[in-house]
Amino acid sequence: MIGWKNDQRSFSRRPKGSNETMKALVTGGAGFIGSWLVGGLIEKGFEVVILDNLSTGKRENLNDKAKFYEIDISDKEVCGIFEKEKIDYVFHLAAQINVRESIKNPVDDAKINILASLNLLNCCVKNNVKKFIFSSTGGAIYGEDCEIPTSEKEKELPLSPYGIAKLSIENYLRFYKKVFGLDYVVLRYANVYGPRQNFKGEAGVIALFINNVLEGKEIVINGSGNQTRDYVYVKDVVKANLLALDLNGTFNVGTGIETNVNELLKKIKELMEINIDPKHGEEISGELQRSCLDITSLKEKGWEIECGLEKGLKETVEFFKK
Repeated sequence: MIGWKNDQRSFSRRPKGSNETMKALVTGGAGFIGSWLVGGLIEKGFEVVILDNLSTGKRENLNDKAKFYEIDISDKEVCGIFEKEKIDYVFHLAAQINVRESIKNPVDDAKINILASLNLLNCCVKNNVKKFIFSSTGGAIYGEDCEIPTSEKEKELPLSPYGIAKLSIENYLRFYKKVFGLDYVVLRYANVYGPRQNFKGEAGVIALFINNVLEGKEIVINGSGNQTRDYVYVKDVVKANLLALDLNGTFNVGTGIETNVNELLKKIKELMEINIDPKHGEEISGELQRSCLDITSLKEKGWEIECGLEKGLKETVEFFKK
């Protein structure tokens, strides 16, 4: 079980003398980040409800202490679940996460990442949800030519339908707050990695590299490998979500440290004690060359990184070996 250091707050009871336990709903709770978040919420004393259509989530990731509904978040029956379960907080992680797929099929991306999210927001308003915590993107929302590390004050200029959709929901949240009074927090993630990550997903380069090493497959780096990313461990991301229960506004979630792809592979090879020369493929058109987030705002709220890249990679390698 994950331990959450430096956080003694309890969210396990409703206010004003009620004996009912607070209830959180996690969309995508059978997925990589979502399943870790479910565990963290349960440890904090929450009752947890999971909505997941299992398109990318896995049954083996489901926490047996949570109630699970296999349903698409665009389904009209979702509001009935809200009404039945009396949800207090919503953590929205379910999404189409493949940037390249969003470029190929922007309409499908919008159906999942915009319209389905609006269905959730309407359900929140109808059922008096206290707060909506939205998993957004720090890598795809700022675009190019921004200051590195990039703060939340930087102008958002997403270059992909995926980033455009995330920014759209952020704007809708401002609308729902102003018109309906729905409190919210936006968490803009850097590149999240760790155990349970889907190595088939575009965002899972660490999981992909580790899996390919274990299976003896060729490792392909797109372009020179000098492109940088900010890699943040999944347990630290969960801590940010738990902290968000007491926050309002928009916050980057990363490490503030750039690591290029060549350096990343080198660290993985050293950990796995293997020497494989990667193949360099063509550079992906439109791919950001640098991405790294300024995390000052969240640190000022008491959030701390507890797992650096070396430690996080070690835990991730051990998971995939098992």
